[in-house]
Amino acid sequence: MTMPTTPQKPHEKNAQKYFAKPEQSETLAKQTRKKERTAYAAKTAKLRGLRLAKDAADKEEADKLAAEKAAAPTATKRVARRTAEPKRALVRMIY
Repeated sequence: MTMPTTPQKPHEKNAQKYFAKPEQSETLAKQTRKKERTAYAAKTAKLRGLRLAKDAADKEEADKLAAEKAAAPTATKRVARRTAEPKRALVRMIY
């Protein structure tokens, strides 16, 4: 069943144009926001990838330095042993 179409009156046409315009601008705004979100997400993904690559390079460098430090012979310090000395009595000096 189809509804019979009646010719629109001029004020109805104007009303339809008035209400159709915000709908069009609303869809345009939604499309614009969607593009902005995808651009922002792409930028964030790129920066995250760069940060992860930098972190991996830093970790690799730190591991390399730690391995070199562990492989290098450590210099032993000679600690002078104190021999058990008898305690000396304090001498009081008067000037």
